[in-house]
Formats: sequence, structure tokens, C-alpha cells
Amino acid sequence: MSEPIPVVLIPGLMASPRLYAAQIPHLWKYGPVTIADHTRDDSMTAIAKRILSTAPEQFALAGLSMGGYLCFEILRLVPERVVKLALLDTSARPDTPEQTAARREQVALAWGGRFPEVVDTLFPRMVHKEHRDSVTLREVFGLMAQEVGPAGFVRQQNAIMARVDSRPTLASISCPTVVLVGDGDEVTPPERAAEIAGGIAGAKIVTVRQCGHLSTLERPVEVTRALVEWLWT
Repeated sequence: MSEPIPVVLIPGLMASPRLYAAQIPHLWKYGPVTIADHTRDDSMTAIAKRILSTAPEQFALAGLSMGGYLCFEILRLVPERVVKLALLDTSARPDTPEQTAARREQVALAWGGRFPEVVDTLFPRMVHKEHRDSVTLREVFGLMAQEVGPAGFVRQQNAIMARVDSRPTLASISCPTVVLVGDGDEVTPPERAAEIAGGIAGAKIVTVRQCGHLSTLERPVEVTRALVEWLWT
């Protein structure tokens, strides 16, 4: 790599820049790093356009979970601006009716002043089964939720529920792509990562052992290594 590559990182649902705290110093060596704001709009298109309004002309793009959904939206809008792509613990599929129903219940709780209950309920599914007793991970998850806030969370959920199926456009993605997933991810399991990688020509898949959905926090060393390799090669 001869020239610095600007990097845009998009957090996931109810996640703040803390999601990438371990990765930012290492990625910064290869180019300026921006953490996208995905909390102020309630549709994928509006969020993507806000991100693009402040993004460099061309950039490497990475997103985890909801961040991955937004990566797909950005690629539909301006594929020529994305020079590299990293999709972490995400899915190309739209919600199932059951998933949408669960999200609507969470939204109702958040609006009803019971946002802490939503946070407590979601955490165990977000991490590997061996990490559910981690005080550190739970604390970071709670801090990120506070930073997003209930109103931001509701906007995010509305955007997620209305997102389109990204599987039909996977074949149009032509930039170098890595697809990473935790082997114990219960939210977007390894088969979803395999589906994405299988649909993008030349995509590399990385499976992180003893890791759940919050891979950047649960296995920071392994994820950072994969992202540095993605940028460098």
C-alpha cells in the first residue's frame, strides 16, 4: 500500500465508537479513521446519505451488524466510492416476521421508559456463551447503549425493520472484501457470513473462535489483525 486509505467504520445497533476502540489506533496507521454517526435518522437510505455527506471521496468501509446493513446501502448508492469492504457479524437478509415482532416489542419498552430492560435482555445474545458473565463487556455494552440513548435506538430499529434484502446485489460488489464472523454469533450466525462471502466474488471469510456477535470487543486482537491485513493487502 503506497497511499493512505481513509477508513469509515460504522457501529452496530445500540453501539457507539467504543465498539472499535481497540481497532482505531492500529487502522489509523494506514489512513484517517472516521466513526460514522448512525443514530440521527430512521431509514437506511437517510443514514447512509448522512454518512456519505462527511465521508472522504473514496474510502475503505467496515461495518458490524447494523453497520453491515448500512455498508450494503452505501454500496447501492455510490459503489465507486468504496475501495475496500469489511463486513463483520452481519447478514444480507431482511428481517423475518419474528425478528420484526421482537424489535417492535423492544421499541415499545424503550418508549415506555424501560430502555435498561432492553439492554439487559439483549446483552446475553450479543456475546459468546462463555462471555456472558464478563463484567467488562457488560459495562461497555451498557455505556454504548447510554450513548445511543432510547430515541436513537428506536430510530435505528425503525431503519433495520424497513431494510431491503441485500442478497440480490451481492454479486455487484467488486471491491476487495473480507467477511468476518464469530463462531458463536447467535444474532448473525456463521451461515449468514458464508452466504455473503459466497455471493461476492473473491471475498475472504474469517471465522473468529470463541466469539459472539460483538467480535471487535470480544476478540479485539484477532479482529484487528484481520482488519489490518484487509487494509494492507
